[in-house]
Amino acid sequence: MVMKRITTLGSLTAGALAIHTAFNLAHLRKPNPNSPPVLEKVSVLIPARNEESNIQHCIVSVLASLDVPSLEVLVLDDGSTDRTAEIVSSITDSRVRLIRGMDEPPPGWLGKPWACARLATEATGTVLVFLDADVELSPDAIRACVGELRAHNYALVSPYPMQLAQGWLERLVQPMVTWSWCAFLPLEWSQRSTRPSLSAANGQLLVVDSVAYRGISGHEAVASEVLEDIALMRALKSSGSLTCTMDGSAIATCRMYSTTNEVIDGYAKSLWAGFGGPAGSIGVNVLLLSTFVVPPLAAVAARSPRTRAMGTVGYLAGITSRALVARRTGSRVWPDSAMHPASITAFSALSAISWSRHLKGKNTWKGRSLS
Repeated sequence: MVMKRITTLGSLTAGALAIHTAFNLAHLRKPNPNSPPVLEKVSVLIPARNEESNIQHCIVSVLASLDVPSLEVLVLDDGSTDRTAEIVSSITDSRVRLIRGMDEPPPGWLGKPWACARLATEATGTVLVFLDADVELSPDAIRACVGELRAHNYALVSPYPMQLAQGWLERLVQPMVTWSWCAFLPLEWSQRSTRPSLSAANGQLLVVDSVAYRGISGHEAVASEVLEDIALMRALKSSGSLTCTMDGSAIATCRMYSTTNEVIDGYAKSLWAGFGGPAGSIGVNVLLLSTFVVPPLAAVAARSPRTRAMGTVGYLAGITSRALVARRTGSRVWPDSAMHPASITAFSALSAISWSRHLKGKNTWKGRSLS
């Protein structure tokens, strides 16, 4: 009886989310590649810590930007122990400047907010583009993003890059980055509202109005936040500014992690902070498991034909939601979408690892403690 009820409720929820996903995708904004030339100065700010395998590709893609005549690219070598600084120094383009940051973050600051704050202090543009070193931009990316920022009077736009995934755990987990907000965030409302709770942002690529940014004291306002990207969007909304979460898959790509251990460590460092505390994290994971894992289990294991049929409906609704997002954002649709229950299970396992490391004070990233 309990299995039947959970399966029914989970399947109905999965169906509702599939409908919501389709509605969201019909209204999902994409940066317009035909935006006019940028007539203001743009500062591209790249924090880099041990990024020798990515940094040159990233910078070269930025320098190839079209119709951005006033462009500066500031790269902070954040205490790298590899060839990151050497590679940046070898790029002979006057628009690129290397900033060396060998000191550790001051008390109360985490590494990335501190790096971004230092870069912003040096920036002279009216638009700030915070860009991770593992992101590559298309030639029209900056023009398109600035066009959206100005055309709709946003303080910040967050175009989610296409998430590249090759390893088995990458393919299970990385599509969740985009699917989650496409399925759950009321996009139209979020673009018209200053409610901080209606925020979804990806620090891989953030485009911000410099006046609005400095008006909230920039990254100082989110100095201790592990998820500083979402916190920055919330801070801007709290100040009365509008923001926009967008599909940036046509203008940017990113492969966040290249090994299984990197995937585990990368998500473990931050998932504990994603849902407002232990109760919120437990609640979200219970919701996900009961909605996307219990129904397919019931479809193959329940004794009742009706429960099996309902479980099948729930499973199909879940993979439909996942496939719709993958198709829209250029990700691999099949067979990855069919593995959605396994993706949810992997996500919950990573959440448990994240909380375990956090409570033991063992969460680190790139050699720095996140406790």
